[in-house]
Amino acid sequence: MDLPVVWFVLIALLWTGYLVLEGFDFGVGMLLRPFSRNDTERRVMINTIGPVWDGNEVWLLVAGGATFAAFPEWYATMFSGFYIPLLLILLALIIRGVAFEWRGKINDDAWRNRWDWVITIGSWVPAVLFGVAFANLARGVPIDADKQFVGNLFDLLSPFALLGGVVTASVFLMHGAIFIALKTDGEIRERAGALAARLALPVTVIAGGWVVWLQVAYSGKAWTWIPLLVAAVSLVGVIAAARQRLEGRAFALSAVAIIATVTLLFGSMYPDVMPSSLDPAYSLTISNASSTDYTLGIMTWVAAFLTPLVLGYQGWTYWVFRKRLTTASIPAHIGLPRREPSDLDSRH
Repeated sequence: MDLPVVWFVLIALLWTGYLVLEGFDFGVGMLLRPFSRNDTERRVMINTIGPVWDGNEVWLLVAGGATFAAFPEWYATMFSGFYIPLLLILLALIIRGVAFEWRGKINDDAWRNRWDWVITIGSWVPAVLFGVAFANLARGVPIDADKQFVGNLFDLLSPFALLGGVVTASVFLMHGAIFIALKTDGEIRERAGALAARLALPVTVIAGGWVVWLQVAYSGKAWTWIPLLVAAVSLVGVIAAARQRLEGRAFALSAVAIIATVTLLFGSMYPDVMPSSLDPAYSLTISNASSTDYTLGIMTWVAAFLTPLVLGYQGWTYWVFRKRLTTASIPAHIGLPRREPSDLDSRH
Protein backbone atom coordinates (compact mmCIF):
# COMPACT_ATOMS: atom_id res chain seq x y z
CA MET A 1 0.00 0.00 0.00
CA ASP A 2 1.36 3.44 -0.99
CA LEU A 3 0.58 5.26 2.24
CA PRO A 4 1.42 8.81 1.02
CA VAL A 5 -1.11 8.35 -1.80
CA VAL A 6 -3.66 6.96 0.66
CA TRP A 7 -3.30 9.98 2.90
CA PHE A 8 -3.47 12.39 -0.03
CA VAL A 9 -6.82 10.80 -0.90
CA LEU A 10 -7.95 10.86 2.74
CA ILE A 11 -7.11 14.56 3.06
CA ALA A 12 -9.07 15.22 -0.12
CA LEU A 13 -12.01 13.35 1.43
CA LEU A 14 -11.75 15.39 4.62
CA TRP A 15 -11.82 18.64 2.67
CA THR A 16 -14.75 17.32 0.66
CA GLY A 17 -16.73 16.61 3.82
CA TYR A 18 -15.84 20.01 5.23
CA LEU A 19 -16.82 21.98 2.14
CA VAL A 20 -20.11 20.11 1.71
CA LEU A 21 -21.15 20.42 5.36
CA GLU A 22 -19.62 23.74 6.35
CA GLY A 23 -20.58 25.05 2.92
CA PHE A 24 -24.28 25.10 3.73
CA ASP A 25 -23.83 26.64 7.17
CA PHE A 26 -21.53 29.28 5.68
CA GLY A 27 -24.36 29.93 3.22
CA VAL A 28 -26.92 30.27 6.01
CA GLY A 29 -24.62 32.68 7.85
CA MET A 30 -23.98 34.69 4.68
CA LEU A 31 -27.73 35.10 4.22
CA LEU A 32 -28.52 35.82 7.88
CA ARG A 33 -28.80 39.61 7.56
CA PRO A 34 -29.52 40.08 3.81
CA PHE A 35 -32.30 37.46 3.69
CA SER A 36 -34.11 37.69 7.04
CA ARG A 37 -36.85 40.24 7.74
CA ASN A 38 -36.88 40.19 11.54
CA ASP A 39 -35.22 38.66 14.58
CA THR A 40 -37.57 35.67 14.63
CA GLU A 41 -36.54 34.68 11.11
CA ARG A 42 -32.90 35.09 12.01
CA ARG A 43 -33.39 32.78 14.99
CA VAL A 44 -35.04 30.22 12.70
CA MET A 45 -32.06 30.38 10.34
CA ILE A 46 -29.55 30.03 13.15
CA ASN A 47 -31.51 27.11 14.62
CA THR A 48 -31.33 25.24 11.30
CA ILE A 49 -27.56 24.97 11.74
CA GLY A 50 -27.35 25.38 15.53
CA PRO A 51 -27.00 21.65 16.34
CA VAL A 52 -24.44 20.94 13.60
CA TRP A 53 -22.27 23.95 12.73
CA ASP A 54 -19.59 23.27 15.34
CA GLY A 55 -19.53 19.57 14.43
CA ASN A 56 -19.02 20.53 10.78
CA GLU A 57 -15.86 22.41 11.76
CA VAL A 58 -14.37 19.18 13.10
CA TRP A 59 -13.69 18.25 9.47
CA LEU A 60 -11.47 21.33 9.12
CA LEU A 61 -9.55 20.53 12.30
CA VAL A 62 -8.97 16.94 11.21
CA ALA A 63 -7.98 18.01 7.67
CA GLY A 64 -5.44 20.48 9.08
CA GLY A 65 -4.13 17.99 11.62
CA ALA A 66 -3.85 15.23 9.01
CA THR A 67 -1.93 17.54 6.69
CA PHE A 68 0.45 18.48 9.51
CA ALA A 69 1.11 14.84 10.43
CA ALA A 70 1.08 13.22 7.00
CA PHE A 71 2.67 15.99 4.90
CA PRO A 72 4.64 18.31 7.21
CA GLU A 73 6.51 19.96 4.30
CA TRP A 74 3.19 20.79 2.61
CA TYR A 75 1.76 22.13 5.88
CA ALA A 76 4.81 24.30 6.60
CA THR A 77 5.09 25.80 3.12
CA MET A 78 1.35 26.37 2.74
CA PHE A 79 0.86 28.03 6.11
CA SER A 80 3.89 30.27 5.69
CA GLY A 81 2.93 31.25 2.13
CA PHE A 82 -0.78 31.67 2.82
CA TYR A 83 -0.26 33.21 6.25
CA ILE A 84 -2.45 36.30 5.85
CA PRO A 85 -5.43 34.60 4.14
CA LEU A 86 -5.36 31.72 6.63
CA LEU A 87 -5.10 34.13 9.56
CA LEU A 88 -8.14 36.03 8.27
CA ILE A 89 -10.04 32.74 7.92
CA LEU A 90 -9.11 31.75 11.46
CA LEU A 91 -10.17 35.11 12.91
CA ALA A 92 -13.45 34.99 10.97
CA LEU A 93 -14.22 31.49 12.25
CA ILE A 94 -13.43 32.53 15.83
CA ILE A 95 -15.65 35.62 15.87
CA ARG A 96 -18.38 33.72 14.03
CA GLY A 97 -18.42 31.04 16.74
CA VAL A 98 -18.43 33.67 19.48
CA ALA A 99 -21.35 35.45 17.79
CA PHE A 100 -23.45 32.27 17.70
CA GLU A 101 -22.98 31.88 21.45
CA TRP A 102 -23.31 35.51 22.51
CA ARG A 103 -26.09 36.95 20.33
CA GLY A 104 -28.83 35.64 22.63
CA LYS A 105 -27.17 36.39 25.96
CA ILE A 106 -28.78 39.83 26.34
CA ASN A 107 -32.35 40.73 25.41
CA ASP A 108 -31.56 43.79 23.34
CA ASP A 109 -32.15 44.37 19.64
CA ALA A 110 -28.98 46.40 19.10
CA TRP A 111 -26.89 43.73 20.83
CA ARG A 112 -28.32 40.94 18.65
CA ASN A 113 -28.07 43.06 15.52
CA ARG A 114 -24.34 43.61 15.98
CA TRP A 115 -23.66 39.91 16.53
CA ASP A 116 -25.84 38.96 13.56
CA TRP A 117 -23.65 41.12 11.34
CA VAL A 118 -20.58 39.41 12.85
CA ILE A 119 -22.06 36.04 11.86
CA THR A 120 -22.74 37.30 8.34
CA ILE A 121 -19.27 38.79 7.82
CA GLY A 122 -17.61 35.86 9.59
CA SER A 123 -19.29 33.54 7.06
CA TRP A 124 -18.46 35.58 3.95
CA VAL A 125 -14.74 35.91 4.69
CA PRO A 126 -13.84 32.18 4.80
CA ALA A 127 -16.30 31.41 1.99
CA VAL A 128 -14.29 33.68 -0.31
CA LEU A 129 -10.79 33.02 1.00
CA PHE A 130 -11.03 29.22 0.92
CA GLY A 131 -11.73 29.50 -2.81
CA VAL A 132 -8.73 31.79 -3.29
CA ALA A 133 -6.49 29.40 -1.37
CA PHE A 134 -7.58 26.27 -3.23
CA ALA A 135 -7.31 28.02 -6.58
CA ASN A 136 -3.70 28.89 -5.77
CA LEU A 137 -2.95 25.30 -4.81
CA ALA A 138 -4.19 24.16 -8.20
CA ARG A 139 -2.54 26.99 -10.14
CA GLY A 140 0.81 26.82 -8.38
CA VAL A 141 2.69 29.37 -6.29
CA PRO A 142 6.29 30.62 -6.20
CA ILE A 143 8.28 27.87 -4.47
CA ASP A 144 12.06 27.79 -4.76
CA ALA A 145 14.58 24.93 -4.76
CA ASP A 146 14.53 24.85 -0.93
CA LYS A 147 10.75 24.17 -1.01
CA GLN A 148 10.10 27.62 0.45
CA PHE A 149 7.37 30.05 -0.62
CA VAL A 150 9.14 33.11 -2.02
CA GLY A 151 6.17 35.16 -3.23
CA ASN A 152 3.98 37.76 -1.54
CA LEU A 153 0.30 38.41 -0.97
CA PHE A 154 -0.22 39.85 -4.45
CA ASP A 155 1.03 36.61 -6.01
CA LEU A 156 -2.03 34.95 -4.51
CA LEU A 157 -4.47 37.42 -6.07
CA SER A 158 -4.41 36.33 -9.71
CA PRO A 159 -7.64 36.52 -11.75
CA PHE A 160 -7.96 32.73 -11.55
CA ALA A 161 -7.62 32.77 -7.75
CA LEU A 162 -10.02 35.67 -7.29
CA LEU A 163 -12.59 33.95 -9.49
CA GLY A 164 -12.10 30.85 -7.34
CA GLY A 165 -13.14 32.94 -4.33
CA VAL A 166 -16.23 34.13 -6.19
CA VAL A 167 -17.08 30.53 -7.08
CA THR A 168 -16.89 29.17 -3.53
CA ALA A 169 -18.84 32.13 -2.12
CA SER A 170 -21.59 31.85 -4.74
CA VAL A 171 -21.85 28.05 -4.46
CA PHE A 172 -22.05 28.24 -0.65
CA LEU A 173 -24.66 30.99 -0.93
CA MET A 174 -26.84 28.77 -3.13
CA HIS A 175 -26.10 25.71 -0.98
CA GLY A 176 -27.20 27.64 2.11
CA ALA A 177 -30.39 28.93 0.49
CA ILE A 178 -31.33 25.37 -0.48
CA PHE A 179 -30.60 24.18 3.06
CA ILE A 180 -32.83 26.88 4.57
CA ALA A 181 -35.65 25.79 2.26
CA LEU A 182 -34.98 22.16 3.19
CA LYS A 183 -35.02 22.78 6.95
CA THR A 184 -37.88 25.29 7.28
CA ASP A 185 -41.55 25.57 6.47
CA GLY A 186 -44.01 28.33 5.71
CA GLU A 187 -43.10 31.71 4.24
CA ILE A 188 -39.39 31.48 4.98
CA ARG A 189 -39.23 28.18 3.10
CA GLU A 190 -40.95 29.69 0.06
CA ARG A 191 -38.66 32.72 -0.02
CA ALA A 192 -35.53 30.59 0.45
CA GLY A 193 -36.63 28.25 -2.33
CA ALA A 194 -37.26 31.20 -4.65
CA LEU A 195 -33.84 32.64 -3.82
CA ALA A 196 -32.14 29.30 -4.51
CA ALA A 197 -33.92 29.10 -7.87
CA ARG A 198 -32.72 32.61 -8.79
CA LEU A 199 -29.14 31.85 -7.73
CA ALA A 200 -28.86 28.48 -9.47
CA LEU A 201 -28.36 29.71 -13.04
CA PRO A 202 -25.70 32.41 -12.42
CA VAL A 203 -23.87 30.12 -9.99
CA THR A 204 -23.81 27.38 -12.63
CA VAL A 205 -22.40 29.77 -15.24
CA ILE A 206 -19.70 31.16 -12.91
CA ALA A 207 -18.68 27.81 -11.43
CA GLY A 208 -18.81 26.07 -14.82
CA GLY A 209 -16.51 28.64 -16.37
CA TRP A 210 -14.02 28.35 -13.53
CA VAL A 211 -13.82 24.53 -13.54
CA VAL A 212 -13.29 24.52 -17.32
CA TRP A 213 -10.49 27.07 -16.84
CA LEU A 214 -9.00 24.83 -14.13
CA GLN A 215 -9.17 21.75 -16.32
CA VAL A 216 -7.76 23.34 -19.47
CA ALA A 217 -5.04 25.53 -17.92
CA TYR A 218 -3.88 23.64 -14.83
CA SER A 219 -4.90 19.99 -15.05
CA GLY A 220 -4.53 18.53 -18.52
CA LYS A 221 -5.38 15.03 -17.28
CA ALA A 222 -7.92 13.17 -19.36
CA TRP A 223 -9.70 11.52 -16.43
CA THR A 224 -10.41 14.83 -14.64
CA TRP A 225 -12.93 15.67 -17.36
CA ILE A 226 -15.16 13.12 -15.61
CA PRO A 227 -15.61 15.04 -12.32
CA LEU A 228 -15.90 18.25 -14.35
CA LEU A 229 -18.83 16.82 -16.29
CA VAL A 230 -20.38 15.43 -13.10
CA ALA A 231 -20.16 18.89 -11.51
CA ALA A 232 -21.69 20.53 -14.57
CA VAL A 233 -24.57 18.05 -14.82
CA SER A 234 -25.22 18.32 -11.08
CA LEU A 235 -25.42 22.10 -11.22
CA VAL A 236 -27.83 21.93 -14.15
CA GLY A 237 -29.88 19.50 -12.07
CA VAL A 238 -29.87 22.00 -9.20
CA ILE A 239 -31.45 24.58 -11.51
CA ALA A 240 -34.32 22.24 -12.39
CA ALA A 241 -34.81 20.92 -8.85
CA ALA A 242 -34.73 24.39 -7.27
CA ARG A 243 -37.32 25.73 -9.72
CA GLN A 244 -39.60 22.77 -8.90
CA ARG A 245 -39.05 23.33 -5.15
CA LEU A 246 -37.57 19.85 -4.72
CA GLU A 247 -35.30 20.90 -1.87
CA GLY A 248 -33.95 17.46 -1.01
CA ARG A 249 -32.96 16.72 -4.59
CA ALA A 250 -31.49 20.19 -5.07
CA PHE A 251 -29.41 19.87 -1.89
CA ALA A 252 -28.11 16.43 -2.89
CA LEU A 253 -27.15 17.64 -6.36
CA SER A 254 -25.47 20.73 -4.92
CA ALA A 255 -23.44 18.46 -2.62
CA VAL A 256 -22.49 16.23 -5.57
CA ALA A 257 -21.31 19.30 -7.50
CA ILE A 258 -19.05 20.29 -4.58
CA ILE A 259 -17.71 16.73 -4.27
CA ALA A 260 -16.95 16.56 -7.99
CA THR A 261 -15.22 19.96 -7.95
CA VAL A 262 -12.98 18.97 -5.03
CA THR A 263 -12.16 15.74 -6.88
CA LEU A 264 -11.22 17.78 -9.94
CA LEU A 265 -9.10 20.15 -7.86
CA PHE A 266 -7.10 17.49 -6.03
CA GLY A 267 -6.90 15.41 -9.20
CA SER A 268 -5.40 18.34 -11.06
CA MET A 269 -2.72 18.71 -8.37
CA TYR A 270 -1.74 15.02 -8.23
CA PRO A 271 1.05 13.90 -7.81
CA ASP A 272 1.93 17.35 -6.47
CA VAL A 273 0.51 18.67 -3.23
CA MET A 274 1.75 22.21 -3.91
CA PRO A 275 2.95 22.92 -7.44
CA SER A 276 5.70 25.47 -8.00
CA SER A 277 5.04 28.19 -10.55
CA LEU A 278 8.82 28.83 -10.85
CA ASP A 279 9.95 25.36 -11.88
CA PRO A 280 8.05 22.04 -11.77
CA ALA A 281 11.17 20.46 -10.24
CA TYR A 282 10.67 22.65 -7.15
CA SER A 283 7.12 21.42 -6.52
CA LEU A 284 6.13 19.71 -3.32
CA THR A 285 4.95 16.23 -4.22
CA ILE A 286 3.26 13.39 -2.39
CA SER A 287 6.61 11.65 -2.03
CA ASN A 288 8.94 14.50 -1.05
CA ALA A 289 6.50 16.21 1.35
CA SER A 290 5.26 13.18 3.28
CA SER A 291 6.14 11.75 6.67
CA THR A 292 7.76 8.35 7.10
CA ASP A 293 5.85 5.16 6.39
CA TYR A 294 5.96 4.33 10.09
CA THR A 295 4.17 7.58 10.99
CA LEU A 296 1.65 7.13 8.21
CA GLY A 297 1.04 3.53 9.26
CA ILE A 298 0.18 4.54 12.84
CA MET A 299 -2.07 7.31 11.52
CA THR A 300 -3.87 4.82 9.27
CA TRP A 301 -4.72 2.52 12.17
CA VAL A 302 -5.94 5.42 14.32
CA ALA A 303 -8.06 6.76 11.46
CA ALA A 304 -9.54 3.33 10.76
CA PHE A 305 -10.69 3.10 14.39
CA LEU A 306 -11.92 6.66 15.02
CA THR A 307 -13.43 7.67 11.68
CA PRO A 308 -16.50 5.37 11.90
CA LEU A 309 -17.22 6.73 15.40
CA VAL A 310 -17.12 10.32 14.22
CA LEU A 311 -19.24 9.58 11.15
CA GLY A 312 -21.75 7.67 13.26
CA TYR A 313 -22.07 10.48 15.77
CA GLN A 314 -22.50 13.15 13.11
CA GLY A 315 -25.04 11.06 11.23
CA TRP A 316 -27.02 10.55 14.45
CA THR A 317 -26.97 14.30 15.11
CA TYR A 318 -28.40 15.10 11.69
CA TRP A 319 -31.08 12.42 12.17
CA VAL A 320 -32.16 13.72 15.58
CA PHE A 321 -32.49 17.30 14.29
CA ARG A 322 -34.05 16.40 10.94
CA LYS A 323 -37.43 18.14 11.37
CA ARG A 324 -38.37 21.41 9.71
CA LEU A 325 -38.55 24.65 11.70
CA THR A 326 -41.05 27.49 11.48
CA THR A 327 -41.30 30.93 13.03
CA ALA A 328 -44.11 29.55 15.22
CA SER A 329 -41.65 27.13 16.84
CA ILE A 330 -39.41 29.96 18.05
CA PRO A 331 -40.20 31.01 21.65
CA ALA A 332 -39.92 34.55 22.89
CA HIS A 333 -36.74 35.54 24.73
CA ILE A 334 -37.50 34.53 28.31
CA GLY A 335 -35.41 35.19 31.37
CA LEU A 336 -32.64 37.06 29.57
CA PRO A 337 -31.21 40.18 31.20
CA ARG A 338 -32.15 43.39 29.46
CA ARG A 339 -29.40 45.73 28.40
CA GLU A 340 -29.78 49.07 30.12
CA PRO A 341 -28.99 52.15 27.98
CA SER A 342 -25.64 53.72 28.77
CA ASP A 343 -24.91 57.43 29.04
CA LEU A 344 -23.57 57.30 25.50
CA ASP A 345 -26.80 55.68 24.27
CA SER A 346 -28.92 58.33 25.96
CA ARG A 347 -27.03 61.13 24.20
CA HIS A 348 -28.07 59.63 20.88
